[in-house]
Amino acid sequence: MKRIIALFLALTPLFVAAQAKPSRTSAELYHRLQKLNFLGTAMYIAAHPDDENTRLIAYLSNKAKARTTYLSVTRGDGGQNLIGPELREALGVLRTQELLGARRQDGGHQWFTRAKDFGYSKHPDETFSIWDKEEVLKDVVRAIRKFQPDVIINRFDHRTPGSTHGHHTASAMLSVEAFDLAGDQSKYADQIGELQAWQPKRVFFNTGWWFYGSREKFAEADKSNLVKMDIGVYYPLLGKSNNEIASQASSQHLCQGFGRLNQRGSQDEYVELLKGMPLQSNTDIFDGIDTSWSRLPGGKAVGEILYAVEKNYQFDQPEKHLPQLAQAFSLLKKITVKNPSPLAHNKLDELRELILEFGGLYLEAGASQAYGHAGDELTMRMELLNRSAQNVQIEKATLFWKGGQKSLDLESLQLQNNQKTEKEITVQIPADLAYSSPYWLNYSGTLGMYQVDDVTLIGNPETPAPLSVQLDLQIGSQTIDINLPVVYRYARPDRGELYEPFHILPEISLQFDQDVRILNDSESKKIQLQVKALKAGSKGLVQIDAPSGWKITPASAEFTLDKIGETLDLEFTLDPPKKASSGVLRATASSGGKTFELGTKAIDYNHIPKQTLTLKSEMKLVRLDIQTKGEKIGYVMGAGDGVPQGLEQLGYQVDLLPVENLSTKSLSSYDAVVMGIRAYNVLEALKFKQTALLDYVKEGGTLVIQYNTAGRWRSQFENIGPYPMKLSRNRVTDETASVQLLDPKHPVLNSPNKITEDDFENWVQERGLYFPSEWDSAYTPLLSMSDKGEDAQEGSLLVAEYGKGHYVYTGLSFFRELPAGVPGAFKLFANLVSYGAGQ
Repeated sequence: MKRIIALFLALTPLFVAAQAKPSRTSAELYHRLQKLNFLGTAMYIAAHPDDENTRLIAYLSNKAKARTTYLSVTRGDGGQNLIGPELREALGVLRTQELLGARRQDGGHQWFTRAKDFGYSKHPDETFSIWDKEEVLKDVVRAIRKFQPDVIINRFDHRTPGSTHGHHTASAMLSVEAFDLAGDQSKYADQIGELQAWQPKRVFFNTGWWFYGSREKFAEADKSNLVKMDIGVYYPLLGKSNNEIASQASSQHLCQGFGRLNQRGSQDEYVELLKGMPLQSNTDIFDGIDTSWSRLPGGKAVGEILYAVEKNYQFDQPEKHLPQLAQAFSLLKKITVKNPSPLAHNKLDELRELILEFGGLYLEAGASQAYGHAGDELTMRMELLNRSAQNVQIEKATLFWKGGQKSLDLESLQLQNNQKTEKEITVQIPADLAYSSPYWLNYSGTLGMYQVDDVTLIGNPETPAPLSVQLDLQIGSQTIDINLPVVYRYARPDRGELYEPFHILPEISLQFDQDVRILNDSESKKIQLQVKALKAGSKGLVQIDAPSGWKITPASAEFTLDKIGETLDLEFTLDPPKKASSGVLRATASSGGKTFELGTKAIDYNHIPKQTLTLKSEMKLVRLDIQTKGEKIGYVMGAGDGVPQGLEQLGYQVDLLPVENLSTKSLSSYDAVVMGIRAYNVLEALKFKQTALLDYVKEGGTLVIQYNTAGRWRSQFENIGPYPMKLSRNRVTDETASVQLLDPKHPVLNSPNKITEDDFENWVQERGLYFPSEWDSAYTPLLSMSDKGEDAQEGSLLVAEYGKGHYVYTGLSFFRELPAGVPGAFKLFANLVSYGAGQ
């Protein structure tokens, strides 16, 4: 088993995420050498992406020089998205990449558990009722045993359940419990053998004045059990201060609106010791812990070499240290063979990277295309460059994939100083390689948990590259094994050089024109299926399978696609049933004796490597029986949502309105105007257009404002309604919470559709969020709801007459319900945009 662990770790690519190879100055290499020579480890634990304290992670990584990882219990898939349409699983993929971008800035590493972010939770009891607590705890213990941290730091306080997001407190509770379990071999004994039991030395809570209620109370508090660190320290070797690095890391969370100015200057950070070794110092969390090479059996000899390199470092010619680094590598590799310690293996990986960087070695295994197909040939372009005077030779080259390997013809290739070697190699992609996909999405999980069958992947931020090349380099008399993922490198005129992960994709992609189709009558509707060739010369038959009670015509269609990337839009006629119904439409394609049932989806933003997902080719069908009034709706998009498409499927003409063009005259042609989610949070120009919007209402229009985040205004609004109201953080997170109609005879609850409590069945994730807590008597609250054990919330839906028109503010989560095809949500939203119509 130890041999298997060593092999797996040795095959871990140096650059798992496709990205430009880092280019570092000699001073930065010296900084990384110092980090190599510090053998302390730290794990920071919180619940979501963007929960992490990047200031402290950057400090531990760059000032303390500890190997530091952030364990995010979830991937943040239950949040909102300020920059695009991705929600749920796709948002989790995006936020995973943003976290990896943050770690590239602050120097940390990134891990996860299998827990899902199912949305806001008010108490850890609720959280653990949806997460499988035992399995998440097992994942946290696995992470501790796999990383072996000396110290653990919790972002949140495990002692205050109910005071913050339930996920937050739950993450701290799991951490404290795992601290006691990880070192006990009898606990989760199925992990022992693959991993070793490990007892961290200390666990801390990352506290601060806000947990004490005020700066004054914190100033008076007993701090004898706290460690204080100045996280504003400046790093001359990097040319940046720690809090500048932290700001740049935090700004990677763009989908959550975390882009911000850099911070500078002295700033204190505190952690409170919860359990473990007593502290002798209030300035060092590693106090009394051996962080030298001597902590590893046989490590003293490695340290003698590397400490000497650090002491005698030649800033103008780092390459001169390559022989010593290679010697230290050889000694350390022998240690890893005898000792499967993660610390030894991690230090071996760090040393591999330093050897490449000290020697100016550029080694790339590049694919000639962004993706390939199982069983096909692939042309790889090896680019090899030694920018040092040291003798470097390739002894052996091997292509690896899951379950196999193949030798490549690169043996005995001498890499001359600054003489680039390029060699094309044609390889056969194994026929049994699975399609590329985030490993945690390969199987259907539960509301609270992802299912991962391969336990060795649990915790990893990404799926390992499907193909990688191991180069055995001879440097002097030593052999260094370097593992490179196969990547796709290309250039765009507007962005320059770019890297993408190389994917294994199906030969044919099938994509319906919509994920959810709402049909509000029994008339025949046209639907489209796009067939895309991901391989030249694709020819075959598409089959559409309709659910019971629905009819699709024709049931099949032939296609011929000659070129890669060529698409064909096939049109089908869908006949819905007479009565309300729902089901799933599925598409499959047969070609060349193979069957295909997946579509591809790209997540492509400038700040992350492009991600390609493979998803089932399905369309959810929902037959409704909803009455509507009016015809034309104006929609001002805020942070991005799918509500406009839902309204179009009800039969409305929906025009997306640029905020700059809003005027009383331009709005007068619309039966209703709807503001997208968080519009007032993200649209600066709205501060100039509020008068026009309210004048539109005064002249007889209907204005529907969807939720905005309290306290995060892009511009300072005294009020977003015609009468005073105060937004709060109040919400109802239980999507099954009972709903009472406060004014059952009100027009909004009766026209054009009768709304009853039954219309709040089958809602997803939550009832709503950021409800007003105070409002003028001119508003009429229509709904009452509450989470278990809490007072009733009546601010989820407020309506008011203003002049000749009608104003609506709602915190109900229509942005989740309409894309999910929830019938009652469609009925109620149809009533909102119909409010006042025909009067």
